[in-house]
Amino acid sequence: MHFRCSMAADQKKIIGITGGTGFIGSHLGRMLVADGHEVVIFTTHPAKKKNIPGYTYSYWNPVEGKCDLTSLKRLNAMVNLAGAGIADKTWTAKRKKEIVDSRVQATHFLTSRLREYGRDCEVFICASAIGYYGPDRGHTGPFTETDPHYHDFLGETCDKWEQAAMSIADKMRTVIFRFGIVLGRESGMFKKVAQPMGLGVVPILGSGHQVISWIHVEDLAHMLYKAITDSAITGVYNAASPHPVAHKTLMELIAHVKGGLKLPVHIPTALLRYLLGEMSKEVLKSCTVNVDKALQAGFTFQYDTAEKAVKDIRSSHYR
Repeated sequence: MHFRCSMAADQKKIIGITGGTGFIGSHLGRMLVADGHEVVIFTTHPAKKKNIPGYTYSYWNPVEGKCDLTSLKRLNAMVNLAGAGIADKTWTAKRKKEIVDSRVQATHFLTSRLREYGRDCEVFICASAIGYYGPDRGHTGPFTETDPHYHDFLGETCDKWEQAAMSIADKMRTVIFRFGIVLGRESGMFKKVAQPMGLGVVPILGSGHQVISWIHVEDLAHMLYKAITDSAITGVYNAASPHPVAHKTLMELIAHVKGGLKLPVHIPTALLRYLLGEMSKEVLKSCTVNVDKALQAGFTFQYDTAEKAVKDIRSSHYR
């Protein structure tokens, strides 16, 4: 069974999305517009966007401290997906500051504006990441939403990000999703893996035994949608499939679905550390999360196994 969103005409909403032109935001936006909702994309370049039915584009720039307040006043819900890509560039001191500021400072700016001008906004939904937890801790089992954050760069960043989001919780219903690795045709992770496989190579990072908690982008978009429309959804949720998978297994699944002869090539841990520096810890670590809270809240998964997700990504267009 898979959650499907459909609402009566008198329940149509105006939803703002920061990061709405990105990978996850574009999937969510299409779902919302398909069901008749209006989507307002908050972007630094609204003039460059095409006139698409169901969408409007409004200016915001947290660095400049600017936001289209007229659009903000119209919103019934706000989804905050903005943030510089974690794995897009090497983690120099400058890049790490950009990663933090684009999440923490931007969220503080957004919540402050919503507090003052979002009079009709009923819910604030904010992204976070399972990087909050750090690496698996052996006998303690999969991470739950009540576990403390890890004291490394991503753990501290996610904690500050979530604190910024929760600062509006006294004003409106607030939901935080800790995203697992998001799989989809356009995702950086999937594209980077698929490219060498086109040359007959299956890259295995480190031992390959590290556990990946992942989610198909369509399932994640449905989770965000349900959080917008279901007033019972509140607080923090792990957003990942109920069935995490070893990195090596995921690579082998992708290779099998692509077909043809594929040669496994192990990328040594030492080489990854040399090439990626501090970021190598993220691609080499296991992070296993528990999603019982999400399941009990009524979230369901169309792509609950990695095999289903990979087959869908490789064989069909998103719906």
